[in-house]
Amino acid sequence: MSTSGPEIEQLIQLFARLPGLGPRSARRAVLQLIKKKDQLMIPLSAALERAVEAVRTCEVCGNVDTISPCRICSDPRRESGMLIVVEDVADLWALERAGVGAVRYHVLGGVLSPLDGIGPDDLSIDGLLRRAPQFSELVLAVNATVEGQTTAHYITDRLAGSGVRVTRLAHGVPVGGELDYLDEGTLSQALKARTEI
Repeated sequence: MSTSGPEIEQLIQLFARLPGLGPRSARRAVLQLIKKKDQLMIPLSAALERAVEAVRTCEVCGNVDTISPCRICSDPRRESGMLIVVEDVADLWALERAGVGAVRYHVLGGVLSPLDGIGPDDLSIDGLLRRAPQFSELVLAVNATVEGQTTAHYITDRLAGSGVRVTRLAHGVPVGGELDYLDEGTLSQALKARTEI
């Protein structure tokens, strides 16, 4: 039996679909919105309505912005010759927050996963292959998962002979990490990717 009207239940169900929010967190968030209707719910509703109309996917890199090409692709200061390839927009935003520099990006839109029916045509790999010759280095910043590494190998194979230098992010022991708490794969990779001090 429902304890609230269908409009409130629908809000809770929609919030529960968001990453990091389960049914209990969604219920708390909706209650907070209801309690602060004038300060939160009404401005949130207006912001969502504006975002629905304004948000675009960048035709060049796949980032989301309110213009296309996006602000990153339109920035003339980003002529470093480096293109960082990421799985998702969240990864692009994380690298930007980390201040990696005046680079450009390419969002794949996921990774190759035959078990999930995701092949090369489901990702923006063709767009990447068209853009790659414009850059001196292509950095594959994909996750260190089986699917991420499969995707990295596929892209590397497709770019063989193109003259573009293909690199990947270093994998291994994180800053502040204790060896005792790391899995064997991470330790093995860290040893293989060791550098001169």
